[in-house]
Amino acid sequence: MTISSHKEKIWLSPPHMSGAEMKYIQQAFDSNWIAPMGPNVKAFEEELCAYTGMDYAVALNSGTAAIHLALIALGVQQGDEVICSSFTFSATANPIAYLGATPVFVESEASTWNISPDFLEAAIKDRLQKGRKVKAIIAVHLYGNTARLHEIISIAERYSIPLIEDAAESLGSRYKGKMTGTFGRIGIYSFNGNKIITTSGGGALVTADKNIADQVLFLAMQARDKAPHYQHSQIGYNYRMSNVLSGIGQGQLKVIEERIEARRNVFVRYRKALSDISSISFAPEEIAEGSYNRWLTCILIKDKNNNVSPDDLRKALEEENIESRPLWKPMHTQPVFKDAPYYGDHLSEKLFASGLCLPSGSAMTEEQLERVVDVIRKEFRD
Repeated sequence: MTISSHKEKIWLSPPHMSGAEMKYIQQAFDSNWIAPMGPNVKAFEEELCAYTGMDYAVALNSGTAAIHLALIALGVQQGDEVICSSFTFSATANPIAYLGATPVFVESEASTWNISPDFLEAAIKDRLQKGRKVKAIIAVHLYGNTARLHEIISIAERYSIPLIEDAAESLGSRYKGKMTGTFGRIGIYSFNGNKIITTSGGGALVTADKNIADQVLFLAMQARDKAPHYQHSQIGYNYRMSNVLSGIGQGQLKVIEERIEARRNVFVRYRKALSDISSISFAPEEIAEGSYNRWLTCILIKDKNNNVSPDDLRKALEEENIESRPLWKPMHTQPVFKDAPYYGDHLSEKLFASGLCLPSGSAMTEEQLERVVDVIRKEFRD
């Protein structure tokens, strides 16, 4: 395969700086707050609370760290079981294994691509019949699509199981007018370089529970006891976000609604440009109660008789120096989790086999989008 390197690279989801970030970065340098902590961290946490409507936020160095500390805060230990969406990135499930607990994978539903309330309750009931009480539920808002939170919360409350929302991909998405990540006991966000907004690398945990916020903050700073010397009564972690990166986050938060609108416009433009190709369908339309941030525009190739597979299309795009990506490979099919319990009808396996994520950056130009569309149309025309 020959890649057209002379053509401008179109990335899947590149960072999009506003320029406002430099003000806060410069403040960190001018004040010499280059050490991990500093005023930008506290300010970023306060601004994140203001944006999401949550009471407490702890800025961390990744969304993975946020899930890890969320599980610890909820008392998950070795030998426990945690229900987890199967259709997700491995960072959702890995922290369960960090603690020596067992992930119990639950399938998605077609209408949202997120955890199925029916399979969720079936899994809980079956684990109880087997003498196993699930310790926590991690529900993902995949690609910015909102899960059916009211049904999920109702089930979680019925069985007294705390809910963690993995909103790593859905910052700014809303369900019944309220931000994702703010419904469960704990919510987590990611600010990795490919997300709606970025701090280069980073994440955050949000909660309405001060005790959880205090515990997470303590653990994220190496669990240092109050003493003039370094004393530790618990195992801690070096998970805090730095003052410099928090400054980037402050600048990014100021333009988040613009970034969401731009991503939504990318989705609308793709849908219009490809509407006449019957073999292509898009990720679920917005459910009546939700508003999606359209972090990534995802398509399904549904007609097996057209001789175009998702991998054919990915390779065709790559030849034109355009990045695309398969949908997440379900966790219950990953070799590392091959022995974990699974409940569902294997829908996510079918989505993985037929789906592709298209370039969706918020700075994507009309010319770039036309390049992507031209490659897609040529593949289906040929």
